[in-house]
Amino acid sequence: MVLVTGGTGLLGSHLLLTLMRNNEVVRATYRTESSLRETRSLFEYYSKDGQALFEKIDWVKANITDIPALESAFEGITRVYHAAAMISFNPAAWEALKKTNVEGTANSVNLSLAHGVEKLCYASSIAAVGKGVQHGSVTEENEWAETESSVYALSKHLAEMEVWRGSQEGLDVVLVNPGVILGAGNWNQGSLRFFKNTARGMKRYFPGGTGFVDVMDVVHCMYQLMKSDVRNERFITVGGNLTYEEFLGSLSEAFGMPRPSKQIPLWILELGWRLDCFSHYFLRTKRRLTRDTVNSLNNPRQYSSQKIKDTLGFEFTDPRESIHRYCEYFRKTYLSPSS
Repeated sequence: MVLVTGGTGLLGSHLLLTLMRNNEVVRATYRTESSLRETRSLFEYYSKDGQALFEKIDWVKANITDIPALESAFEGITRVYHAAAMISFNPAAWEALKKTNVEGTANSVNLSLAHGVEKLCYASSIAAVGKGVQHGSVTEENEWAETESSVYALSKHLAEMEVWRGSQEGLDVVLVNPGVILGAGNWNQGSLRFFKNTARGMKRYFPGGTGFVDVMDVVHCMYQLMKSDVRNERFITVGGNLTYEEFLGSLSEAFGMPRPSKQIPLWILELGWRLDCFSHYFLRTKRRLTRDTVNSLNNPRQYSSQKIKDTLGFEFTDPRESIHRYCEYFRKTYLSPSS
């Protein structure tokens, strides 16, 4: 039996759909009833028999930091896809990030070892890959440096260390490091907020850029790696590197909106994170812009997926194609009169 942690997240829900379509026997963890309803709706959107596929999953309500609840989820499991995670770039969220991403991953690794799991696939992030030189392509071999890394990046790096620790104790592992994931789901969460914000219209774009990837490409890479003899390796999964001008412009066009025409000056962003920090500490407002985020915008990197292309012979979807496909989903789900 296969276990997917974080089964109702963007990556986890698409992974589950693929596993069920391939007739795998699957158990998945979830945290809230509302997330289960969203995942059921996603299954029904993608497939005529989506409801039947959804109901075949053995759902277990468990937080990855709750060891007693996780213990029962690991009973009879032979392979684990660890996709549960917290995403935040707010320095004030460090303790929560550490508990979910680091301690939660350690729990999954320890239970995998205790229950004789054959192989574990960990969904990490390009945030956990060493940046390397500014004008060179980032690869899996780049050395990690904590300097100018966000709290999210640090939590994913430390989580990877837990996975590598598991490999040293006898657990076969593979890791994927996706770029910004594009997919269908709740556009109030994570990277999908780009779709929501652009649908409302954006006049300015951010400087810099990053790597983007279709959620189904990440899923297929994970599935193929788990079926292969590959073990104890990590793979960057990026379909393409885009500037934010290109990315937000493509999003705007797909929604039938004007492309943002002006770049936000860096000095405004530098001033912005300082004001945001002041507001957070003295007025208790939620952090929206951090120094690490501005640093990353000012120092964009190009990410290479050549390793997984060579290993699996995999071909990625152009992010622009993904943008148009998922914008159609969001139009139907959130912008249609019946939604």
